[in-house]
Amino acid sequence: MATLLLKLVGPIQSWGSRSRFDHRDTEREPTKSGVLGLVAAALGRDRSEPVDDLAQLRLGVRVDREGTPATDYQTAQNVIKASVTREQWRRAREKRKTTGTQDTVVSRRHYLADAAFLVGLEGDAGLLEKVELALHNPRWTLFLGRKGYLPGEPVYFPEGGVAKDGLETALAYGPLLIDPSEQGTHVRYAIELDPGCRASLPWQVRELWDQPLAPFAERRFGARLVGEIALPWGEVPQCT
Repeated sequence: MATLLLKLVGPIQSWGSRSRFDHRDTEREPTKSGVLGLVAAALGRDRSEPVDDLAQLRLGVRVDREGTPATDYQTAQNVIKASVTREQWRRAREKRKTTGTQDTVVSRRHYLADAAFLVGLEGDAGLLEKVELALHNPRWTLFLGRKGYLPGEPVYFPEGGVAKDGLETALAYGPLLIDPSEQGTHVRYAIELDPGCRASLPWQVRELWDQPLAPFAERRFGARLVGEIALPWGEVPQCT
């Protein structure tokens, strides 16, 4: 196994796992579906194409700088609702023409400001080398979780990002993404747990529904277990 390291740094990032219609949430760190979506864009894979090979990669995140949570409110008028029939929509349109009123929907979009994440993908070395090459010259524009949220700097490391180490070791010893003056005594990790791992305290384990089960166009995701822990800088997270 090998590990590919990416740096996800930007003024705005949003990594939703439960977004629906007028409410777009964000997790505190990049989701697996979001990171693999970025990788698929670099490779030039259409949303209708399979991502089974990418889904087998194991994801881990080192949070060099926690993002500041923020909420943006946006409005849209005359939104077509799935529960409305064509005839009902036609009547509403005619009413708007005669009365001049508009149906306005307010959406809440949550995001993280000024976050810095070191992300690791562990898996087949050959696949990771192809991904790294694509990140240097992506087929499509790369976004930090949501369209329009551009990286503040290249997501790849010029000196090479594929390490022969396992995920936990690669993250612990990976390059620092912030100024040393910003470092605290501890750093937080969020790591996809191996099936055989029985994480106990001080690990905090949560379930995220961001494991792709089909092409992204089908929007079908399964659950995966993510272990979260804060450790002194340079200490390797270990789950036994």
